[in-house]
Amino acid sequence: QVHLVESGGGLVQAGASLRLSCAASGSTFSSYTMAWFRQAPGKEREAVAAISWSGSRQYYADSVKGRFTLSRDNAITVYLQMNSLKPEDTAVYYCAARAGSRIGTYDYEYDAWGQGTQVTVSS
Repeated sequence: QVHLVESGGGLVQAGASLRLSCAASGSTFSSYTMAWFRQAPGKEREAVAAISWSGSRQYYADSVKGRFTLSRDNAITVYLQMNSLKPEDTAVYYCAARAGSRIGTYDYEYDAWGQGTQVTVSS
């Protein structure tokens, strides 16, 4: 069972940057696909970005392409670099993991979840 802990959220102004981190423990980290989801008030949870276990394949939602970058190291941490933040990026961001190499974009495809970290972007 993978245990995930996110960090790096906060309150920023529009146009600013934030970097979220997700630290994993409890399993063979390199064999898991990792993703970031977000959920804004009154909206469904949506996939923001995902990265395969090798790092060679990535997914980005259209709304964040060109602004967000996902990376992972060979150890235990996945990073989501968020640039040019917009008020519509305001949400609770969740790190998620699923066994295997296939990238999924639905929350039911992921087996483990972090507790979430709040990102608030003011206009």
